[in-house]
Amino acid sequence: MHTRPTTPAGARRPGPLIGPVTPPELHVMTFNVRRRMSGLAWRRADRWRHREAAVRALLRMEQPTIVGAQEVLPDQADAMRDALGARYRFIGRGHGPRGTGEGCPLFFDAERLDLVEWEQTALSEHSREPGSRSWGNLIPRIAVTARFRDLGTGLVFTAVNTHLDPFSSRSRIRSVEALLAMADPGPAILTGDLNAGEGSRTLRALLGDGSLRDAWNVAGERVTASVGTFANYRAPRPDRARIDWIVVTPDVGVERAAINAFRHGDVWPSDHLPVQAVVTVRPERARP
Repeated sequence: MHTRPTTPAGARRPGPLIGPVTPPELHVMTFNVRRRMSGLAWRRADRWRHREAAVRALLRMEQPTIVGAQEVLPDQADAMRDALGARYRFIGRGHGPRGTGEGCPLFFDAERLDLVEWEQTALSEHSREPGSRSWGNLIPRIAVTARFRDLGTGLVFTAVNTHLDPFSSRSRIRSVEALLAMADPGPAILTGDLNAGEGSRTLRALLGDGSLRDAWNVAGERVTASVGTFANYRAPRPDRARIDWIVVTPDVGVERAAINAFRHGDVWPSDHLPVQAVVTVRPERARP
């Protein structure tokens, strides 16, 4: 049974929403940090120099074991790793043909997780061709997939991070087909800005066969109320959709889930709110 949220939508609370965890728990975050916007034509809330301190403060406070991030440019990735601390690493390149541009890096605590292997895949008809585009998306779309061995439990699992196209429904559906294959076999955790809400064609395709489950819906405890995760630097609203997702295979238990409305002073870290979950890989299904 789900407990009642302890933090109302948009409320401020001291200290971390979840914070560091110990084995066998893993603290997972998905976070669209908003690519660097620095020109005078952009509103102040969008500018990276205005938001960077807030992003750093959030990550220092929460210390997730894994962060699946989206819209990250190289200098932003370096700032995020610096904020997380010396024990963190990240994998992933930009989505351009030469690995330039914004990316979907996976940050991880290297003292807790051993990286077994990883790859970056284009979500297109030509998945091995960096920068390739298909299915109606004008911007290249990618997924970063990693195999980790949990040094605290010895169990191996897969993490997948992505950012689906906001305009092309066809691109999202075809991308889901690829993501399902990446998460099979489990245990697996998928993070991403899917640009689609609960009940959409995209989410029906992703969750319809039961091989992946919405971490929010199956969590033992929801630490916060449900709000729209694209808040656009405004107070979050419960009548808006969650478009940023953590989904897991059935062999990954979800203890807690939260949507983080953290502000640093009065500054929002991003136009998106991070989604967080505490999960546990179930040893009876995980490969040693």
